[in-house]
Amino acid sequence: MFEFFFKYPYTAFARGRLILLSSWPHWALVLAMVLGASALAGLIWYRWKDAAPKLKSWRSVVIWALQAAMLMLLLLLLWEPALNVAELRAQQNIIAVLVDDSGSMAQADAGNNQSREQAAVSALQSGMLDGLKKRFQTRVYHIGASLAETPDPGKLQPQGVSTHLSEGLRQFLTQTRDLPVGAVVLMSDGAENATGADEGTGGIDIATLDALRNRHLPVHTVGFGSETAEHDVEMEGVSVASRALASSRMVATVRFHQRGFAGQTAMLTVRDSGKALAGREITLPANGETHTETLYFDAGAAGAKSFEFSLAAMPGENNTLNNSLSRMVNVSGDKRRILFVEGEPRWEFKFIRRAADDDPQLQMVSMLRTTENKIYRQGLSDPNELAEGFPTRPEDLFAYSGIIIGSVESGYFTPSQQELLREFVDRRGGGALFLGGRFSLADGGWASSGAADLIPTFLPRTKQTFHRDPAYPLLTQVGAESPVTRLADDAAANAARWKKLPYTADYQDAGTPKPGATVLLEMTDQHRKMPMLVTQPYGRGRTALMATAGTWRWQMSMPVGDGSHGQFWKQLLRYVAAESPGPVVASVPAQTLLDEGHVVLSATVRDKQYQPAPDADVMARVVGPDGSSSMMALPAVPGEIGSFRTEWTADKPGSYAVEVTASRAGETLGSDIVTLERKDGIAESFHTEQNRELLERLSNTTGGRYWKQSELSTLPRDISYSEAGISVRDTKPLWDMPINYLLLLGLLSTQWLLRRKWGVV
Repeated sequence: MFEFFFKYPYTAFARGRLILLSSWPHWALVLAMVLGASALAGLIWYRWKDAAPKLKSWRSVVIWALQAAMLMLLLLLLWEPALNVAELRAQQNIIAVLVDDSGSMAQADAGNNQSREQAAVSALQSGMLDGLKKRFQTRVYHIGASLAETPDPGKLQPQGVSTHLSEGLRQFLTQTRDLPVGAVVLMSDGAENATGADEGTGGIDIATLDALRNRHLPVHTVGFGSETAEHDVEMEGVSVASRALASSRMVATVRFHQRGFAGQTAMLTVRDSGKALAGREITLPANGETHTETLYFDAGAAGAKSFEFSLAAMPGENNTLNNSLSRMVNVSGDKRRILFVEGEPRWEFKFIRRAADDDPQLQMVSMLRTTENKIYRQGLSDPNELAEGFPTRPEDLFAYSGIIIGSVESGYFTPSQQELLREFVDRRGGGALFLGGRFSLADGGWASSGAADLIPTFLPRTKQTFHRDPAYPLLTQVGAESPVTRLADDAAANAARWKKLPYTADYQDAGTPKPGATVLLEMTDQHRKMPMLVTQPYGRGRTALMATAGTWRWQMSMPVGDGSHGQFWKQLLRYVAAESPGPVVASVPAQTLLDEGHVVLSATVRDKQYQPAPDADVMARVVGPDGSSSMMALPAVPGEIGSFRTEWTADKPGSYAVEVTASRAGETLGSDIVTLERKDGIAESFHTEQNRELLERLSNTTGGRYWKQSELSTLPRDISYSEAGISVRDTKPLWDMPINYLLLLGLLSTQWLLRRKWGVV
């Protein structure tokens, strides 16, 4: 229809530019239009000034506008408009047809007896390929996990385990850099599941798009497959910590969507080696809506764990492979050492130590001030530990993972020790917990201390903030979701357990939370609410404030067998100490690789004082699924002090363990282990609907066009408008387009009919 009115296809206008062939200057055309329109306005006023009762002012404007438009169109045609467009020379250019042969193309959509691959081959062989060969040299490639030319398109089979469109296009550009390629036709469902596919434009990375644009190479895309998956439940992602201590209570955020099962119920489960760890029944959301659920589960014993999160298959669901996702978690059996500095003997100290002793992953080292000049030490690893009091050297203090400051005034610490305490959190990445007490917080002068930044509230500037009065704990909305204050997996049961806890016998005014701080617990003394438990991130570490010394009453006043007090303190102590990093921290972008073996292995290295160590020698030992091992070096990253990185490929499915060790001058600084798992044959089961957005963005960005299967009959002709390859600029006259005559006739007829209707003919 477009060509009937405009003589040439839409692609010619999209890629061409309008010019005027007349030798008359362009400014003369503008002048003629202005003078003509002005003359028409004067003529209308002169002839019809006596017809004012019949011809209102707005009607005069309408008549003038129609006549002026007709005059301007006639003047424009006199200046001979034309289209200047680049067109490929016949038989001197190559047109590359890239047919997706990945596993997702084997899917047959609802109402279609053909698979997507069969539909693509059928479209190619139903005149499109012959049409291209009449005009150009044509080459057919298959693109999926890799790219290769195929001599017989009819034998293409959708067997690729993954889709790497970006990588395939890069390979094509490399292979054809010296060839006159005029255009690319990509026949695909738009799936892209390579690592980093979310970069660039809709899944095609920026480097590939730049290379295509530099060659002025248009990519025409042909989409296959339904744009919405029917009767399918699909996991979109799982967020869970990649590291944990043994027996930790873990929290996972699961995202999924569905189509065809809105309002129905399904079982959401997390498993370890087939054993169910946790699960609950959920109600599926509306079609296409992304929904989030939270699961709590026990990390179990130490080791590399592959936790599987899954939604039970629904009746009539054809694709169930996308109902589950796995996540690798390194569960460590190492103990975390916590230094507890207490300024006076009190019950809270005893019960916190008891909770720590009940946790096999925690070691509580304490220094209790019993008199003015006497310290009682407990939990020591060495008789000389803390013999001189609170550490004064970074390497001594940084040996701990967390610190608790009890009822002790800030003046107990020297200014250098206060700065060292701040560096412990900021540089070392440790955790610090401040407790309420007679000599702590504002009453202990901490508001004006060198470590005031660590406290997650703005402390009052007054004294006497510690009170011997009852205060009841209140769970905040944020606290209801935090693993620190989660006493039961069920939200209602958790809230009920907190309501049953008795009052504490004392409280301390902790001030107002700082920006970025999180209030997990509040407390009330029947007159006002105050922060009770506040946390905040600080530098590489984290801090917390517990504004009471009376939680021991939760243990003493609750029924025998109630473990609320011990459970809460274990979780709070783990928050303080569990995430403190070692001198060497290894990481990979994703620990679960779906049909993709490429891995970027990174490491940050620090010395015993946790200063970056850019001169370290960093080696990685990789143990594969078959037990074989290999060594590789991690070079330093320019511009990133203390960072090291290398690339590596997990070439076989299975689990891998990578141990990264750093040394300097023959001395070992530390080591870390990261585990990952490669799973093949799964990626193509996700995002099975046609990704039209990716295909349209790819074509629009490169100057091509997105084609429906019903439009392919004109593709061989329209694809010739390209500046790539061997092309010549052609001038196509536009004065004789049918639309011009239709416009002239329409303008003339419209203004005559209006004049007749208004009685001013």
